[in-house]
Amino acid sequence: MKHNRLKQFFQDFYLALILLFLYIPIVTMIVLSFNNTKSRTVWGGFTTRWYTQMFQDSAIMNALNNTLLIAFASALIATVIGTIAAIGINNMKRIPRTIVMGINNIPMLNSDIVTGISLMLAFIAFGISLGFKTVLIAHITFNIPYVILSVMPKLKQTDSSLRDAAMDLGCTPLQAFFKVTLHEIAPGIVSGAIMAFTMSLDDFVISYFVSGLDFVTLPVEIYSYTKKPLHPKIYALFTLLFLLILVLMVTM
Repeated sequence: MKHNRLKQFFQDFYLALILLFLYIPIVTMIVLSFNNTKSRTVWGGFTTRWYTQMFQDSAIMNALNNTLLIAFASALIATVIGTIAAIGINNMKRIPRTIVMGINNIPMLNSDIVTGISLMLAFIAFGISLGFKTVLIAHITFNIPYVILSVMPKLKQTDSSLRDAAMDLGCTPLQAFFKVTLHEIAPGIVSGAIMAFTMSLDDFVISYFVSGLDFVTLPVEIYSYTKKPLHPKIYALFTLLFLLILVLMVTM
């Protein structure tokens, strides 16, 4: 009994140490976003003026609007395409399905910088000017595999006899899909959509290569601030982004 308690103590301590290591930098950033001075070592009192300055910065707000637009649009389109693709893959025979799923996993395992440069070269080769449409296409491209992986497990759990029963009771194949299949896989679709939105929201590497001068996402805009000492309003921005992603992850 004593040995088990000691083992449990060390397991809890190890877990707490890992969480501490991961979240101390984030907590530090959040604290600094409310510091009344620009110092990173001296506490000058509580303030929210950095948040006010952040919302008054037109460059940051424009980049934020671009990022949210791309995140929502790419997540929506990738969810539709990924769900349809997952249904098609699920209906394949075992060997073709295994091959296609392996191909689907390659973009997720591939380095972001390779994907970003490849997409940039493809856009230039086809004469597509870099801007909103190229960023949107790029985000849809790397979001689709995540949606497929989220929907596929739900499709495997779905009882195909339910769809057949619905058709026996008078539903057309399309009605059976919306009333039975779509209802069964809805949690996977929602999970994939949230994952796609989150991946799009904080993507930097791929966006950096496919964005133009007239359309910049927030991560790319933030990168320009790292070449000089960071202003506290950037801490405020990071804090809000962290809270947004936290809420999305808890929801998912």
